[in-house]
Amino acid sequence: MSKLKINHSKKVALLITVAALGYFVDIYDLVLFGVVKAESLSIIMNGQSIDAQASTGKFLFNMQMLGMLIGGILWGVLGDKKGRIKVLFGSILLYSIANLINAFVTDVTTYAIVRVIAGIGLAGELGAGITLVSETMSKEKRGYGTMIIVTFGALGAVVASLVGSEGAVIGELIYNISGAQLANWQVTYIVGGCLGLLLLLLRVGTIESSFFQTMNQDEEVKKGNLKILFYNKKNFIKYLHCIIIGIPIWYVVGLLVMNSKDNFAPMMGIFDIENGQAVMYTYIGLSVGDLISGALSQWLKSRKKVVGLYLGFTLVLVTSFLFFMEGASKDLYYLMCFLLGTATGYWALFVSIAAEQFGTNIRSTTANTIPNFVRGSVNLIMLSFGFLTTLNIGDAWSAYCVGLVFILLAFYSLSQLNETFGKDLDYFEIE
Repeated sequence: MSKLKINHSKKVALLITVAALGYFVDIYDLVLFGVVKAESLSIIMNGQSIDAQASTGKFLFNMQMLGMLIGGILWGVLGDKKGRIKVLFGSILLYSIANLINAFVTDVTTYAIVRVIAGIGLAGELGAGITLVSETMSKEKRGYGTMIIVTFGALGAVVASLVGSEGAVIGELIYNISGAQLANWQVTYIVGGCLGLLLLLLRVGTIESSFFQTMNQDEEVKKGNLKILFYNKKNFIKYLHCIIIGIPIWYVVGLLVMNSKDNFAPMMGIFDIENGQAVMYTYIGLSVGDLISGALSQWLKSRKKVVGLYLGFTLVLVTSFLFFMEGASKDLYYLMCFLLGTATGYWALFVSIAAEQFGTNIRSTTANTIPNFVRGSVNLIMLSFGFLTTLNIGDAWSAYCVGLVFILLAFYSLSQLNETFGKDLDYFEIE
């Protein structure tokens, strides 16, 4: 192997490492708020009712999701206009600073502003990383790169849950060094911010996509132009199909798992379930699922076949979870969370499909906005669930109807998309 190829391979390995670590911190922060919101709001809103704190927690989560929707568009367009590397590190810098600031907020208004800023930062890292890897690795092996990024990144949720529950140890260390006495939730935010800032040290040696560099030299190519997506009927329909195939993932995480303590565990007669633990086991499952789905995709040489298998697995497990778990033990509940995570562990394939469906001049925009619109779909999911519960059909049937609709829609959308395994990505889109 020539020195040039060895040097390129080392740079690709570094790029995958940075993207994987960046997504690790991304998921850490995304899950972090759900882990510490109750503790942080109990201090910031001291004296106010539990219901008021719960309502504020939902408001702050919506502010974070608003930031992610804004950031998805902002970073996506910037990635096509200014470069993938700038977006990768710019987004990491923004959400890291937001994390550090978040550790010292003292009122709800500031908390909300910081969550919007954090959301904007969180929206850019994954899309930029996947786009870079997809355009830098060979078309036959790029699936391994995205598999590593998402598999490792999903473990950030596990660390967030552990730090959120055991942050007192780190807090004691900070106190011994600086004399500052910090609450557990503050420590958890500081850890996230510091992890992101440390990651920026790896910027040296990373490479920009050669596809972007070639495109950037052609002034006639329209880069990051939203008209290419929204004014072109074919591209817009394809864009919607890409979003829909990812929604079942956030149906499971955002509705079933994150509402374990309040809705679904009590429905089964289990009253000692913690959302943080449920989320942790689910994300361990997601990591395992992404590893298996990525390997299967390379073996079968197909993204679509594997996503289809996972959607079927998800439907079976959702049915079992909602209707056959009454009287289950706490351990069995957490095992089911793990299995649900494994069944929806096709996030890497979903993001790869989104990146591979479109040309170089709009690829960053789609790879950034599609995952964030899927994350934002949790609001639609929750609204649908809330509406159905008013019909007095029960939490199980309400959740099942919502899930069934979105899973069937995902099957349909998957059937409408072209297979992208091994597809040549060096081309442009036109209006």
